Amino acid sequence: MHYYRYSSAQVSCWYKYLLFSYNIIFWLAGVALLAVGLWAWSEKGVLSDLSKMTRLNGFDPVVLVLFVGGVMFILGFAGCVGALRENICLLKFFCGTIVLIFVMELAGAVLAFLFQDWVRDKVETFFKNNIESYREDIDLQNVIDSLQKMNQCCGAQNPDDWDSNLYFNCSTTSKSREKCGVPFSCCIPDPAQKVLNTQCGYDIRSMEKTHWGERIFTRGCIPALEAWLPRNIYILAGVFVVISLLQIFGIYLARTLISDIEAVKAGLHF
Repeated sequence: MHYYRYSSAQVSCWYKYLLFSYNIIFWLAGVALLAVGLWAWSEKGVLSDLSKMTRLNGFDPVVLVLFVGGVMFILGFAGCVGALRENICLLKFFCGTIVLIFVMELAGAVLAFLFQDWVRDKVETFFKNNIESYREDIDLQNVIDSLQKMNQCCGAQNPDDWDSNLYFNCSTTSKSREKCGVPFSCCIPDPAQKVLNTQCGYDIRSMEKTHWGERIFTRGCIPALEAWLPRNIYILAGVFVVISLLQIFGIYLARTLISDIEAVKAGLHF
């Protein structure tokens, strides 16, 4: 008579399907971001002429959307398939990547705190570079306009930063109608106006600076951001903590499932 021993180890269905549900959200969000990014590129004609990707001197927001969407798509796919198929390689890839992202976020936050002046200079340079490319990409233009309206600011340090843009430059050789002006997003909104006046910033920088404050925001977006951060530090900290907890939860689920699968395999070979 033969006696068979079965290992008591088993893969927890609870952790398995919880990890699958966790990752299906990642995967669907990644698909949505990729779809939005590709649609935006198709509207700008980038998909029919890939050389347009190299013509923009500033930052194309669509690139960030596609990058984040791609990472989320890959991680979600690896986590979903790894959980359903109990594939240790995919689960380790998912877990390792989440750990790497978590460490990079933590290191970035610490470095940004320790080297505030360096970060400030880089952000200012980044903003000024994108001011130069303001009219070259509609998505970049919308991002800058939204940032200026939301923070009630104009330019990186002041409205004169718009002199670096070809269309708003005050040069005597410029033939642009926007010469010596600023974008409409710099203008102080008039509650009585029901129709957006996109020409409100025309010729404003050709006037005396003492009159600028009557029509446009005179504070730069870098000082505005520096003033905004201390007031909202607890909100930012809360967002960071929530994101970190979600990442740690995903790592915990993946590691627990990997341990269960390894225990089952070890029991089968016993």
